[in-house]
Amino acid sequence: MALCNGDTKPENAGAELKDGQHHYEGAVVILDAGAQYGKVIDRRVRELFVQSEIFPLETPAFAIREQGFRAIIISGGPNSVYAEDAPWFDPAIFTIGKPVLGICYGMQMMNKVFGGEGGVFSHGSLCSQMMNKVFGGTVHKKSVREDGVFSITLDNTCSLFRGLQKEELVLLTHGDSVDKVADGFKVVAQSGNIIAGIANESKKLYGAQFHPEVSLTVNGKMILKNFLYDIAGCSGTFTVQNRELQCIQDIKDKVGSSKVLVLLSGGVDSTVCTALLNRALNREQVIAVHIDNGFMRKRESQAVEEALRKLGIHVKVVNAAHSFYNGTTTLPISDEDRTPRKRISKTLNMTTSPEEKRKIIGDTFVKIANEVIGEMNLKPEEVFLAQGTLRPDLIESASLVASDKAEVIKTHHNDTELIRKLREEGKVIEPLKDFHKDEVRVLGRELGLPEELVSRHPFPGPGLAIRVICAEEPYVCKDFPETNNILKIVADFSASVKKPHTLLQRVKACTSEEDQEKLMQITSLHSLNAFLLPIKTVGVQGDCRSYSYVCGISSKDAPHWESLMFLARLIPRMCHNINRVVYVFGPPVKEPPTDVTPTFLTTGVLSTLRQADFEAHNILRESGYAGKISQMPIILTPLHFDRDPLQKQPSCQRSVVIRPFITSDFMTGIAATPGAEVPEEVVLKMVAEIKKIPGISRVMYDLTSKPPGTTEWE
Repeated sequence: MALCNGDTKPENAGAELKDGQHHYEGAVVILDAGAQYGKVIDRRVRELFVQSEIFPLETPAFAIREQGFRAIIISGGPNSVYAEDAPWFDPAIFTIGKPVLGICYGMQMMNKVFGGEGGVFSHGSLCSQMMNKVFGGTVHKKSVREDGVFSITLDNTCSLFRGLQKEELVLLTHGDSVDKVADGFKVVAQSGNIIAGIANESKKLYGAQFHPEVSLTVNGKMILKNFLYDIAGCSGTFTVQNRELQCIQDIKDKVGSSKVLVLLSGGVDSTVCTALLNRALNREQVIAVHIDNGFMRKRESQAVEEALRKLGIHVKVVNAAHSFYNGTTTLPISDEDRTPRKRISKTLNMTTSPEEKRKIIGDTFVKIANEVIGEMNLKPEEVFLAQGTLRPDLIESASLVASDKAEVIKTHHNDTELIRKLREEGKVIEPLKDFHKDEVRVLGRELGLPEELVSRHPFPGPGLAIRVICAEEPYVCKDFPETNNILKIVADFSASVKKPHTLLQRVKACTSEEDQEKLMQITSLHSLNAFLLPIKTVGVQGDCRSYSYVCGISSKDAPHWESLMFLARLIPRMCHNINRVVYVFGPPVKEPPTDVTPTFLTTGVLSTLRQADFEAHNILRESGYAGKISQMPIILTPLHFDRDPLQKQPSCQRSVVIRPFITSDFMTGIAATPGAEVPEEVVLKMVAEIKKIPGISRVMYDLTSKPPGTTEWE
C-alpha cells in the first residue's frame, strides 16, 4: 500500500537484508534545527520516492558520511544564528563532499560567520574559525521581517531552480536575513532587496531563505526534485509501502494480551486509530470510549455513536461535561530562590488562558479514562491508553517525540505533561504518530471506513472550548495606539501620502514600491478603515509562537475580497504584533470596541457558539462546497461593536468569526477567498443566519494564511 498520492512502487525498490530491513540507494538526511515544517520536508522527500531520516542538527559529519547518505537538507528553525545560544552543529557537514540544501535557518547557518573577530562560539572556537575560513558571509536582523507568501525573482539557470519561471510565489518566514554573501557563493533568488537564495554550484551547496517543502510555495516540489535528482543524484527507488501492516505489527508487539482503552472523539484520527486497533487485536481487547466533554458540536456525540456502531465498533459513551467544566490541573511556579513548585489552576469554566484550557482538558481526559478503567474492574497496569495523535500535533507541541528544538506553538490536549509521563512509562499507544492528516485519510480508506467519516473536517479534541476566546479584560498594551495609527495610514494610504508623518515613513520602509502602488490603488477605489481589536490569538511567525493582536477591517462598500486578502498578507508583515486580520461584515465600524464582554466557558456561552457552528456548517454542506474547504472553525469572541461611547453602554454581546481554511498538509494553508474557493452568497448566508442568534453583535471573516495565523484561534 502506498500512501503518497496513489503512486505505485517502482521495480527493484530495495534489496532485502538479513535483519528484515530494506536498503535503498540514495537516502537523504534531514538535520532538524527545530522547524515547525521539519516533518513536512521529510514527507515531501518521501513523496519523491527518496528515503529520508531526520537527525538532530548536531549530528557529526563523520556519522553522516559513514552511513552513506547521498545528501543533506538542513531545516529552518526558530533561533537566530548570531545568538550566543544558537544550536551547535558540525561545520564539516559542508566540506565532506555531500550536496547540501539549507532551508531558511539552514541557509543562514551556511552563510554565517560565528563568533566574529575575537569572538568565541558558545560550543567552541573551532566551529567559528572553520566557518570564518570556509565561507565568510554575514547574517543580520533586518528592520523588515517576511511572514507570508511573496513573489521572488529567481536565476533559473541555477541547477536548483531549473525549469521554474523567473518569478515564483514562495512562503517566507524570517526576521534575520543574509547581509553579505559568503565567499564562493552567488545570489540566485531575491525578494525585493532581500536575498532569498544562494548557491555554490561547484561545491553543490544551496540555500533557500523560503520554504520549498510547503504547498504555499507553488513549485517547491520541483525545487526539491531538482536537488534530490539532478544535484544529489538520487534515483527515486524508495516508496512508503506496507505502513498499515507495520502499524498493526507494532500494536501487536506492544499490547500482547493486554487491553487498550482508546479515547474516541469520532474524528478522522481517533476513528482510524480505533479501526487499526480492531484490525490488530481481538475485539475484547479494545475498549472504545467516547467522552462527551461538553464541548461537542450540536448532536455530535449521538451522531458519533451511531456512525461507529454501523462499523461494528461498540462505543461506551461517557457524559463528563460537569467534570470538564470544573476540571483543574497543576501548573509550575517558581519562588525567588528558583525552587520549583506547583500550583492548582483555576477551574476550566473560570480560566481565560488557552494553554491552561488545553492542559486541563488533556488531564481531565486521562482522569475520566482512569475512572472508566476502575468501573470496569480492570488493572491499570494492564491497560494501555491509545490516542490518534498525529505528527503535526507533536511538532506544534515541541514534543521530544518529534523534535527537541521546535518552539511550542500551542500545547495539544493529547500531549500534556500527564500524557508525556504515561508515554515515558510505555503506557501510551499512538500508531498514527508518524502520519499526516491526508495520509491518515488514505489509511482510513484502506481500512474500509466510509467516505463520510474519512473526509470529515478536523475537529479538535478540546472542541468548542478552544473556539471561545475567553477574557475578563481587554488586551491593550502600550503599543496599541501607535499600531492603530499605522493601520489608519495603511487603510487610507492614498490620502496619507499627502500628509507627511513619521509613521508613514515606517510603512514605506516595510513595503516595496509595488506594495505601495497596490495600496494606492486599493485605497483610492475603496473606503476602508482598519483598527486593532482588544483581544489576542495564537499565531506563528518565523517558526516561533506569536500571541498578540487581531486587526479588523471594515468598509463602506461591498467587500472587495482580492484587495482584503492583499491587506491581510501585508499588515502582519509591517506590524509584527499582529498575527491575524479579519473583515467585519456590516456598515463601517465607527467606534471599534476598546473593552470586552466578560467571557468564560459557561453553558450559555457554549450554546451560543454551538448554534453558530451548526448554522454555518449546515449552510456549507447544503451548498456542496464542504469538500472544497479543508476546515472551518467558527469562533466566538468577547467583542461588542456599535456602542456609542458617550452613552457608556456596557459590553454585553459577542461576535462570531468564520474561518474557512484550505490546506493540503495541515501545517500551512490559506484562507478561502469568497467568490473563488467558496461562493460569496454562501458566506453571506452564513452571516445572515448567525446574526439571527440572540446576543451576536457582528460577524467577521478570517482572512489570514498560516503563517502568520494558526488554523485555530487558540
